[in-house]
Amino acid sequence: MSAMTIVLFVVGLGLLVSGAELLVRGASRLALVVGVSPLIIGLTIVAFGTSSPEMAVSAQSALAGQADLAIGNVIGSNIFNILLILGLSALIAPLVVAQRLVRLDVPLMIGVSLALFGLAWDGTLSRLDGLLLFGGVIAYTGFSLVSSRGESVAIEAEYDEAFGDGPVGRGWRVIGVQVLLVVVGLAMLLLGSRWLLEGAVAIARGLGVSELIIGLTIVSVGTSLPEVATSVMASLRGERDIAVGNVIGSNLFNILAVLGLAGLLSPQPISVAA
Repeated sequence: MSAMTIVLFVVGLGLLVSGAELLVRGASRLALVVGVSPLIIGLTIVAFGTSSPEMAVSAQSALAGQADLAIGNVIGSNIFNILLILGLSALIAPLVVAQRLVRLDVPLMIGVSLALFGLAWDGTLSRLDGLLLFGGVIAYTGFSLVSSRGESVAIEAEYDEAFGDGPVGRGWRVIGVQVLLVVVGLAMLLLGSRWLLEGAVAIARGLGVSELIIGLTIVSVGTSLPEVATSVMASLRGERDIAVGNVIGSNLFNILAVLGLAGLLSPQPISVAA
């Protein structure tokens, strides 16, 4: 294991976090410009955006045939999100949980986790499993868009303040800037995920540690840094329900979209370690 391997891993991680920041900022402000509900921005676009490093790493792992990293990254990130990120946010300020999360999103996250457990029971995630999971995130996003029509003005203002950075201008120039941020963020994510993946594999082999353990720990913690930043900042701002919503939305996206896409892209069924 050379010094270049460590540099590759660290630089890749930095690109992932920076790319996710640009992607979240561009996507959230773009949604505000075109009139998408700020509540949906918080629960879907921002939560999904902070999970984009997991998406990039797991997709690259699936294409490279590295199933342990693809699975371990998602499962480790979800454990990290709930235990460390919610725990840290609650230490900053007592968390207020919105009724929607209690009645819909948290039970849905539990149900999706159990569904994943059932799909993986045979030791693999097939393309059909991936299709079912990815179809779930499309259905969830569509339902959220429809249900957002009944969103209160107070909650809209809250999400606008947390993720909109104040009033957003209109016009093609503003839209173009936000689209550019999204494109640059995605490019950084793709490059960062490739370098992070190569570095993680080299470190695992050099230390004699399995790729699954590396995925469950180092990679999952690294790819969860955007969620840490978002939820901790939301708690510091007093937007405590957003801190919870970001984690729940990210966990849903990790299972449904990240593993779903990984299952669809993998040239063979993804093996799930016992």
